[in-house]
Amino acid sequence: MSVTKEAVLEALRSVKDPDLHRDIVSLNMIRDVAVCDGNVGFRFVLTTPACPLKQQMEEEARKAVMAIPGVQSVNIKMEAEVPKGRGMVDRQQIAGIRNVIAISSGKGGVGKTTVAVNLAVALAQLGARVGLLDTDVYGPNVPLMMGNISEPKIRPDIKKIAPLEAYGVKFMSMGLINRGDTPVIWRGPMLHGAVQQFLNDVDWGELDYLIVDMPPGTGDVQLSLAQLVPVAGAVLVTTPQEVSLMDVRKAANMFAQVKVPVLGIIENMSYFICPNCDARHELFGHGGGRRLAERFQTAFLGEIPMGMEVREGGDRGVPIVVSAPDSVQAKAFRSAAENLAQQVSIAAMRSGAGVPVFNINV
Repeated sequence: MSVTKEAVLEALRSVKDPDLHRDIVSLNMIRDVAVCDGNVGFRFVLTTPACPLKQQMEEEARKAVMAIPGVQSVNIKMEAEVPKGRGMVDRQQIAGIRNVIAISSGKGGVGKTTVAVNLAVALAQLGARVGLLDTDVYGPNVPLMMGNISEPKIRPDIKKIAPLEAYGVKFMSMGLINRGDTPVIWRGPMLHGAVQQFLNDVDWGELDYLIVDMPPGTGDVQLSLAQLVPVAGAVLVTTPQEVSLMDVRKAANMFAQVKVPVLGIIENMSYFICPNCDARHELFGHGGGRRLAERFQTAFLGEIPMGMEVREGGDRGVPIVVSAPDSVQAKAFRSAAENLAQQVSIAAMRSGAGVPVFNINV
C-alpha cells in the first residue's frame, strides 16, 4: 500500500500540543512532508528551542506515522521558531526582538539579578537567541555577574551601541557606561530616557528573548518599559517568606494596571541542602511562591535552592548554569527557563485573550 502525504498529515492530527490543546498540524508545526517508498520525512517546528516536552512530542509524532500501513521509516527534523509575543498593539516594536520579558520582584534582596542572569544563559544554552538588559540604573550588577566589564563600542555605520557578549548572551548595562563607583543620581525623566536608549539605540540584532532585569520596586523604570515597548510578560521573583511576598503582590498589581501579563513566579532561595548531611532546611519558610501563583492563577515556574556556588559564581562572573551545570541549582534554573519559554509560547500562540492578567481582587 502506497503512503500519501495526506495520510501522514491525518495521522499527525492525532498528536496534540499539551499546552495549547490543539493538534500539531493545525498549529503549523509540521512542514515539508516528503514520502518516498514508505520512507517519511518532515520538519517538526516547535515554538521554542527550550521546549521541555520536545522528546515526548517527537516520539508521539513518530509513533503516529509509523502506525500508517506501508510506512517503513520516519525521519523527523526537530526545529524551533519562537513566535512573536503579543504585547500591546499601541507600543512600538523593537526591530529583531520577538519577546521582551521583564524580571521583577517588587523589593531588593531576593536575588532577582541572579535569577535573570541564569535564566538568560540557560535559554541560550538551550538554543535560543537571547539578550539581557540591565535597567537597574542605580545598582547595575549584570556586568559583574556576566564576567565582562569591557567598555561597549559604537558601530559608526548604524550609529548604535554594540552590546557585549558572554556565554552566548548579548547584554547591556548602565554599569558598562557609568563605570567604577560613581553613583547615578537621576530623576524620573532621565531614567525614562536611559531605558529608551537601551532599547532602541543598542544593536541587539535578532533575538528570541530580551530578558530585562528590572530595578526593585514599582517606579519609573517599570512604567517606562511598559509604555515604550510591547512587553510579552513579566516574571516575578520572590523568596518564600511573607515580607517578600507582600511586595511581590504589589508588583503584580502594578503590572496588571499597566496591562503587562504575568507569565509566572519563581521562588528563589527556597531551601538549603546541607553539604554534610544532605538534609533540606527551609530557612525562609516553604511554599510562599507556589501559593502566590495559585492565588493569582499564574504559572509557578520553579523553586531555586540556596547554595554557596550560586553566590561564588555571581562574584566570579561565571553563572551557576555554566560553572556547575550538574548542580541542583543549575538544574532548577534550566527547568525554570524551560517553563518560562513554554509560557511565552503559550501566550503568543493563544488566539484571542492571550495570557490572563492577574486578578487583583482575589
